[in-house]
Amino acid sequence: MKYKIILTVFLVQTSVLQAFCQNQNFSFSANLTVSEELREICQENGRLFLFFSENPNVEPRTQIWPNPRNKTHIFARNISSLDSKKVLRIDNSEKWITTTDWTLEDFPEGDYYIQILWDQDIKESRVNAPGNLFSTKQKIHFDKSVEVDISLNQKISPRKFEKHHLVRLVDLNSEILTEWWGKPVSMKASILLPNNYNENKAYPIRYNIAGYGGRYTRINRLVRNEEFMKWWTSDESPEIINVFLDGEGPFGDPYQMDSENNGPYGSALINELIPHIESEYRGTSSSKTRFIDGCSTGGWVSLGLQLFYPDEFNGCFSYSPDAVEFTNYSLVDIYNDENMFTNEYGYLIPIWRSTKGDPILSLKQFVQHENVLGSSGTYLNSGGQIGSHNALYSPKGGNGLPMPLFDPLTGEIDTIVSEHWKKYDFKIYAEENWEELGPKLQGKIFIWMGDMDNFYLNLATRAFADFINTRKNPTSDAEIIFTATEGHCSQYSHKKVLLQIQKRVEEITTIKAQLTN
Repeated sequence: MKYKIILTVFLVQTSVLQAFCQNQNFSFSANLTVSEELREICQENGRLFLFFSENPNVEPRTQIWPNPRNKTHIFARNISSLDSKKVLRIDNSEKWITTTDWTLEDFPEGDYYIQILWDQDIKESRVNAPGNLFSTKQKIHFDKSVEVDISLNQKISPRKFEKHHLVRLVDLNSEILTEWWGKPVSMKASILLPNNYNENKAYPIRYNIAGYGGRYTRINRLVRNEEFMKWWTSDESPEIINVFLDGEGPFGDPYQMDSENNGPYGSALINELIPHIESEYRGTSSSKTRFIDGCSTGGWVSLGLQLFYPDEFNGCFSYSPDAVEFTNYSLVDIYNDENMFTNEYGYLIPIWRSTKGDPILSLKQFVQHENVLGSSGTYLNSGGQIGSHNALYSPKGGNGLPMPLFDPLTGEIDTIVSEHWKKYDFKIYAEENWEELGPKLQGKIFIWMGDMDNFYLNLATRAFADFINTRKNPTSDAEIIFTATEGHCSQYSHKKVLLQIQKRVEEITTIKAQLTN
């Protein structure tokens, strides 16, 4: 009996010790310096980011999108008097906002790859802007408390472009946006000209909008794509000018629309950028052969521009658009639900799923990432997607920020703000204006959506399709396709859209010839 008691005590003690070791956490501290060659350009004011990635194959500072498969934990705080000649002590004594549920005092055991970024840029909305400073990636292992020396020894370089005889760059000072903001604002774009381009010839033109936040520099990926460029520089490619619009604005992506917070980006596009590009390169200003396309954010913008400016474009090709109506803002009905984070059953609302239906990330987790990125400590100026939606759809608030649709911590929805969002609800807009709008949209609407969209965007598109398909006077001829089990943007490609536009141009040419005869 005596030996059984001793054995039992030993096993209990062993279990407790194992549990303690498995759950033991450790503190992190660092001594941050600025390398001598960067001290002169280091600004006093900015936001300091600590990135701890569990993925050894990435630059941690680039992992601003929450990804549970390859976690990167972010800590951030504002600093108003950084002295580049002194050592900055980093530890848990300062107040940090974080994407984690633990602090710098209680890191879980394991390997992490740390990178520190000093966001001092005030021209762009996102943290990895040219001119910001960062450290070299460094591996650290937590099986005890860790203190490291880290130097801000690198600077994010200006954007570069692949050189190609068919590539052109546009950087236009916008008088409309400059007047609205009271400071110089430029609009940027890149152009891929057709093979055998002739400046004395008139061409159809395609305006492409990227997925969220895609910059005009994305033309680089296309030019580097050997398969695409082999086709594009062959006689098989269509003679269409490609314009890649820029997804950078004051609060993230401006969505190429007028708004109370971003300013008149839609007006500037229609009245300044498009006329400028077409006078320089197109040989005509006819809207009959002007088209617009994109996927995800680009899907929403292309459809939105076709709806709001129906005479300016002769066809939109919208793939997997962001929520086009807001009774289905992903899984939230912003007009009737009370909370963005939990549903009526008390469950966390997911925003990301696999095509099998498995939830990957909650909306609350997604928003907390944006709260960390924003210098306000909220998603309102995060430069992220939720913040950009809010800046576009919401009225102006205080301190130069948009009014929040929902509380950044509790998720409680503000019904005054949600009412304002109706202005950008495509179903409401089309219904209120159908008598005038409907005839102008004939033959111009193509939408594709995967019915297992990874961000639940199929629900809003379904609601919009149900509405459009019941319209009378006129009956809509919009082509809206849903593909079972397909995910977000899975059927989108530049080549596919260009061939769709070519087909549309051929139809227009045939109709014109018939009318002439």
